[in-house]
Amino acid sequence: MSKSRPNHLAGLGSGLWLLVVGLPLYVMLIATFQSRPDYAANGPLAFPEHFTLDNYIEDLDSGFAQYFLNTVIVTACVVGIVLLLVPPLAYTIVRSRGRIASTVFRLFLLGLAIPSQAVIVPMFFVISEAGLYDNLIGVILPTAAFAMPVCALILTGVMRDITPDLYEAMTVDGASSRRIFFQLVLPLSRSGLATIIVFSALQAWNGFLFPLVLTQSAETKVITLGLYEFQTEHGVDTPGLLAAVVLSMLPILLVYLFARRALVQGLMGVGGK
Repeated sequence: MSKSRPNHLAGLGSGLWLLVVGLPLYVMLIATFQSRPDYAANGPLAFPEHFTLDNYIEDLDSGFAQYFLNTVIVTACVVGIVLLLVPPLAYTIVRSRGRIASTVFRLFLLGLAIPSQAVIVPMFFVISEAGLYDNLIGVILPTAAFAMPVCALILTGVMRDITPDLYEAMTVDGASSRRIFFQLVLPLSRSGLATIIVFSALQAWNGFLFPLVLTQSAETKVITLGLYEFQTEHGVDTPGLLAAVVLSMLPILLVYLFARRALVQGLMGVGGK
């Protein structure tokens, strides 16, 4: 039995990759625990002599907590809309053999080819005419609409992996379509559901264009717009800005950590069998 030789070149490449990824994270985290004068005097790579949480406290006191709450509301509503509409849509597409369902699915996926930048001007007029300008609902609806095509594609691929024998067995037992959907399809589509939850949450949490164009007041600002508050005509509060970035990263990072296994499995099943 031959002994495996250590791959020094791969180890060197991994070390370089870790350095490239880890150095910006180190700079970001270390800066959040320094005061602005200390950061300016010591530079971004210096380890702080005196740790402080003032940057996080000042961020929350300066209105960032409201931006954070608005982002949570937008994200929760977008995920709720996607979970309410996409699973029945995907189930109908998978189980229907008619030409209408196939045509509707293809038209629905046309949204993948249309960038949000291309429709932002007519979207602005529609939202304004509907009386939803400078309202979180005006951000929630288009964000959910642009997340649904990818979510439908993912969930349809996952549902196609359910063997027809299971559908036939429940049909023979006299199960209705509604019972099959809730007792068979949804439990076996957990990985796909986790995937669309994470994807739609990322789309909503990191959304910038729709909040920028469709909101105006401070009461409706989200995190991505609130980060601009740390840039003034006199300079940038780098430690405060990076502390706000860390705060904005934590919730979505926790969602990913808890759902990462199901996320990978759901993405692997996009193509179906």
